[in-house]
Amino acid sequence: MSRDVNVAILGATGAVGKELLELLAERNFPLKQLKLLASPRSAGSKIVFNDQEITVQAASESSFEGVDIVLASAGGSTSRTWAKQAVEAGAVVIDNSSAFRMDENVPLVVPEINPEAAAAHQGIIANPNCTTILMGVAIYPLHQVQPIKRVVVSTYQSASGAGARAMEEAQTQARDILNGKQPQAEVLPYPIAFNLFPHNSPLNDQGYCEEEMKMVNETRKIFDEPELKVTATCVRVPILRAHSEAINLEFERPFDVQRARELLGVAPGVKLVEDWQTNYFPMPIDATGQDPVLVGRIRQDISQDCNLELWLCGDQIRKGAALNAIQIAELLLEKNLLTVSNSAVSI
Repeated sequence: MSRDVNVAILGATGAVGKELLELLAERNFPLKQLKLLASPRSAGSKIVFNDQEITVQAASESSFEGVDIVLASAGGSTSRTWAKQAVEAGAVVIDNSSAFRMDENVPLVVPEINPEAAAAHQGIIANPNCTTILMGVAIYPLHQVQPIKRVVVSTYQSASGAGARAMEEAQTQARDILNGKQPQAEVLPYPIAFNLFPHNSPLNDQGYCEEEMKMVNETRKIFDEPELKVTATCVRVPILRAHSEAINLEFERPFDVQRARELLGVAPGVKLVEDWQTNYFPMPIDATGQDPVLVGRIRQDISQDCNLELWLCGDQIRKGAALNAIQIAELLLEKNLLTVSNSAVSI
């Protein structure tokens, strides 16, 4: 990395914002100055970073002056409000919301898959949805060797996907149920403790929810495969943190199972977890707090000769959000991609 940079975290007090802070410290990111931004409600609060107390500021028009990189994780509406101003001030925005993911002028990047796409940025780079990132990291190494025809995925998504308040609500509901009380749902539409339900994002006319369509459209964009067949069923489950996914992959011809294990055993961002003797495979409890996507139970689909089955777990807040954003920032520095012509910005 060529130089120290000024970084702002937009949404610094949220679950992903806190994880971004931890990762910046863990990875010794080359920081010159760190600015913490949030809503007016959180302004004035103090956060300790590397033994230094930093005061959280309310985002404003002057917040991005002198900033090189903005790590935005405060929701789509907030990103749409401030991203253009940040870019016009000279910063590159790495946005964790859904605001710009499908914009043709905005690269959608997973560094293990399409790092070259970052070079085309016009000031904004989008971080994909958490479930898309986890799946992409796990299946792209196979796609590189033998192109995938169709993906069928079912996700088992933890409370962390709905933010810090949902995680707190899940814990409160669990205590209430164990104490014989009726659980109350405020953040999520239904109780999540000891329960599960299809993902509560809006449904389209075909009966697919927004979360499912993110997996379809984002995977196609990241893989640069606009005709790739993808279908998804997304479910919220009573897990505090880390998502799981059951994936069925269809290829043009049979894919040797042992070859798939060998490829995933050395794939970047992947950790193979398989103990067939003890029936031990990836679990959310093991993925929590870990950088790699845990992949295992790779097997031949007995109903289709050209299909493989696999199972994965990954930390939604970490690789599914904060870590991917930090890796993009590291990529920008490594490849000297921070410079952007403001006249080219189109968002």
